[in-house]
Amino acid sequence: QVQLVESGGGLVQPGGSLRLSCAASGSIFSINTMGWYRQAPGKQRELVAVMVNGGNTNYADSVKGRFTISRDNAKNAVYLQMNSLKPEDTAVYYCNAQLRPISLEYATNWFQYWGQGTQVTVSS
Repeated sequence: QVQLVESGGGLVQPGGSLRLSCAASGSIFSINTMGWYRQAPGKQRELVAVMVNGGNTNYADSVKGRFTISRDNAKNAVYLQMNSLKPEDTAVYYCNAQLRPISLEYATNWFQYWGQGTQVTVSS
């Protein structure tokens, strides 16, 4: 069984910083992409940042220049450094991974897994 566990959310003032962490554990054969999505009240879940196994990254326009995604492949972990936070960054942040569990190592597609979410609130 594969699990994604996030940490690092909380309350921060506008202009502040937070660092989110996510670790994938369980019977993992390989991981393709790891990334972060967020969902604000009344809005759809949206991509924040994603990093593929080779290191290429993709960011939402609204966070470019403020957020940085990084991975530690040895730990099956992904991080999101969030700087210059704004009230509109307030949301539940979800870790996402596209991976193959050991039980499906010969599969040709990737399987999507989600963390439980961590609340980020930016407010004075």
